[in-house]
Order: sequence, then C-alpha cells, then structure tokens
Amino acid sequence: MSITNEKTLKEDYTATSIETVESNYSNGSNGSSEETKQPQQVARGLKARHIQMIALGGTIGTGLFMASGKAIAAGGPAGALVGYAIVGLLVFSVMMSLGEMAAYIPVSGSFGHFAKRFVDPSLGFCVAVIYWCNWAVGVAVELTGVAMIMEFWVQSVNSVVWSVICLVILVIINVFAVKGYGEVEYWISFIKILTILAFIIIGLCVDTGALGGDNIGVRNFHLEGGAFPNGFLGVFNVFITAAFSFNGVEIVGITAGESENPHKTVPSAVKQVFWRIILFYIFSMLIIGLIIPYTDPALLSGSDNVAVSPFTLVFKKAGAQSAADIMNAVILLTMISAGNSGVYSSSRTLMGLANDGHVPKIFARVNRWGVPIYAVLATCAVGCLAFLTSLFGSGVVFNWLTRLTSLAGLITWVIISITHIRFRQGYLAQNRSLSDLPYVAPLFPYCDIFVIVIGLIVIFGQGYESFYSPINGGEVVGSYIGLILAVVLYVGHKAIARPAFVKTDEMDFETGTLKIEEVFDTNGDGELNPDEKELPVWKRYLKKVLGLVA
Repeated sequence: MSITNEKTLKEDYTATSIETVESNYSNGSNGSSEETKQPQQVARGLKARHIQMIALGGTIGTGLFMASGKAIAAGGPAGALVGYAIVGLLVFSVMMSLGEMAAYIPVSGSFGHFAKRFVDPSLGFCVAVIYWCNWAVGVAVELTGVAMIMEFWVQSVNSVVWSVICLVILVIINVFAVKGYGEVEYWISFIKILTILAFIIIGLCVDTGALGGDNIGVRNFHLEGGAFPNGFLGVFNVFITAAFSFNGVEIVGITAGESENPHKTVPSAVKQVFWRIILFYIFSMLIIGLIIPYTDPALLSGSDNVAVSPFTLVFKKAGAQSAADIMNAVILLTMISAGNSGVYSSSRTLMGLANDGHVPKIFARVNRWGVPIYAVLATCAVGCLAFLTSLFGSGVVFNWLTRLTSLAGLITWVIISITHIRFRQGYLAQNRSLSDLPYVAPLFPYCDIFVIVIGLIVIFGQGYESFYSPINGGEVVGSYIGLILAVVLYVGHKAIARPAFVKTDEMDFETGTLKIEEVFDTNGDGELNPDEKELPVWKRYLKKVLGLVA
C-alpha cells in the first residue's frame, strides 16, 4: 500500500463519527439516514501520545503526592506496598476489560453505553449519572484545592479569586478543540513523570547514604510492630486510600471516542498501565517506607499540608531547601490537570446521556471544533455551584457532595467488569472470533471476578469505622451515600422505564465498530502500524513504559 493511499484512508477513518452510529443505536435505528437526522460529531483530535499520557495522568494525582504518607502510617511500610500492589492489580484488570470493549467500539461516554448495550439499560443509566456526578463535583474539589495551594505562596489575595481564575482556564481549555485538552494533559503528565523519577533516584541516594549523610537501609521495616504493625486492618485501610488515589485511570475509555486511531492507542495505553503502576506507585511507596518511619506523625499531616508531604520530606532529607515550593508547584499543576480531566470526562458522559435520551438533546450539540459545548458549560456550572457550597456555613453541604461521589470510581470499576463479562459472553455466544478484536483481555473471566470481589469488599467496608459504638447515623449515611445514590438511580430507572435485561443473542456487536483491518498492517497482537520496532532500544523503552517519546 502506498504512503499516499494509506494517509488518505487513515484520514477517512479519522473523520468517522462514532456519535453517528451511537445515536442510531440509541434511537432504535438501523443506521438509515432516512430515519435519523444528521447527528452531532465529536472531533477525533487525540493522538497516540495524548492517549498514553492521559492513561498515565489518570494514575498519578494528589493521592500519590499527598496521601501516600497516610497509607504508610496506616499499614506500615510493607502493608502499604501490599495494599497498593493489590489495588494496582485491580486497576490493571479494569483497564484490560475496558480496553477490550473501548478499542472495539470507541464511543464517548463509553461506560454507560456499554452497560446499556450489553447488560441492562438501567445499569447503563446508573453508572453514567454516577460517573458524571463524580467528575462534576470533582471539579469543585479541585477549585477548592487550587485556592488552598495558592495560599501557600500568597495570603493577601482572597482564595476565591484563584478558584475563579482556575475555572476560567478550564473553560478555555475545554471549549476549543479536544487537542487542547490532550496537550495540557500531555505536558502536565510529563512534569509529573519527571518529578517521580527524580524522587525515586534521590530517594535511593538518601536511603543508601549518598545524600543526607545517613545510611538508612531497611531499618524502618524492623521498627516495633514490624513491617505490618496494624495487621490485616492496616492493609485494608491502605486499600481504601489506594483505591481513591487511582480514581480516574478509566478516562482512557472515554478518550477512545476522540482518538485518531483507537485500535492502536487504546491497547497500547492499557499495556503500559501495568509497568507505570509498578514504576510510579510501588517504587514511590517503597522509597517513602524506607526513608520515613511509619511512626512519624508528619505522614498523617502530609495529606493536608504540602510542607510535610512525604515527597517534600524526602527531598528535604536530600538537602533541597526549596522542596516545599517545588512540590507545591507540582501539586498545583496536578490539581489543574484533575480539574481539566473532570470537565472533559463529565462533559462527554453528559453527552452520552443526551444521546441516550436521558437528558435534553442540547447537551449533545457540538461546536465547530467538535466539542460538546453545552455539556462542557453545564459541567462547569455545576462544579461552580458545588464549589460555592464550601464557602457558606460550615461546609457541610460540600462535604456531603464530596462523600456522595467518593465511591463513584469503585462503583464504576465494578460495573465495567460486570459489563465485560456480559460483553464476552454475548460475543462468543454469537460465534464471533476473538481474533477479530483489536485487543483481547487475558485471563477472562478471572480478572473481572477479582475486580468485582475486591471492589465490593472495599465499597461495603470503607465506612466500617462509622459502626463503632456508639453508632453515628449521620456518619453511616455519609459514608455510603454514593452507594445509596447508585441503588436509587438503578431501582428508580428500572421501576419507571421497565427495561429488560439484554440477552446474549440480542446484543449488537456491529453498530459503532471500526473495522479497518484491511487498511492497516498489524503485528498480530492487536496494535497497528508497529513502526516503533525500528526505534533504538532506549527509545522503545521510553515509549512503552514512560510514554516520553511521541
């Protein structure tokens, strides 16, 4: 195939509108232009490097930079490693399941669409609304966090000013071409990668005595209480902290709908998640556990105070006097990144709800850059209203809003795994070949079962402290209000709409798929155009593991 012809075919493929076929599907149409009006189209402007960095950015946030010390204080140095390793395996399992479906049917608002299409319309409605609430309110949380971070440097300016500036920045980034969102995430993720790599290298130097003048070694693993000072309960508490730290990695499933080549980029992003979890999370937790004793009270304070966050403490031990300023700047960028992802993912989820007829169709309209402008503005408006609740009274309403969505990530992961089981069952029941899928999740269905079991344990067990005598009813409800909302949404939709469960022989595996095997050469493992094999070894490593080579 000539380069010119391949480029032409690739451009035609890039211009394909997933929203077209998705809209036809949701309206009960067979794709006939006579039955359906010309639907709105999102632009496929996310390149491979954007998707790879977004996958990475979704796994690195303030949970690692700030709350990692809390995990070590709760579980001890070894307990934190075990807890993060198990949750990391859970996250990778979710990514494999989601990657199989999203690479085959790359649509915006994928979670709700897949659940509706392969399990139950009520389940699809439930997960879509929960996920939208999670990120819409998450924008408000980040606006609040940005104001607190800026107060570290400037106390003379009202904190609300910084939140307003951040909100304006987020709107500007998201109302224009999706490439703007991708570029912002790419460069912020790049900075986070460099920060963690520097942290690991400097941490190893501190631990061995090359910096800081003290050869610490592994003595923190032999303190009173041992490596697991709080036993199983300590490790379980790490589960909760780690699960919330990883929240957001599933955004890759949403970006597939705007990727130039989801058949290649989605599987590639999924495969890299495993190594990045080990490199960035497991190594970081190991370094902190080696250098800072789990009995250090600063580990508990680090989740609220950047001056004593674990990363800051390690840098200070190495002699970096401006460590607090450096980490404050990195955390500020991380919060802007989280807010940016919140606006993007919640607006695409809202667009999916509009395409499915659950909210007004206006939220499915796109501007000339292919961005669902009204969904973006509505999400920012809700985030702004939620932020305002933190300014009045004692912030009780704001705390309830944040608690309401605190379980959204875990609920979404469990529903993704349930959906994948049904997807694979229906796919095989219709005598389809797995070789036709761009990416096949290994170890089916064991990884899905693992996610469902561990996910449900954490969901139901995360509020166990509220049952201590005397039982506080308000705390119990507050701990599980996200789960309560999910149940109300599912049961309410089931009672009103009365949809039937989707049977395997009725599942649609044609609408929305992109069959381009005949256009591009493959290397046999589901990835297209494997030109990276021609790169030098060091560049292939950076591309596969770190995503630093475009």
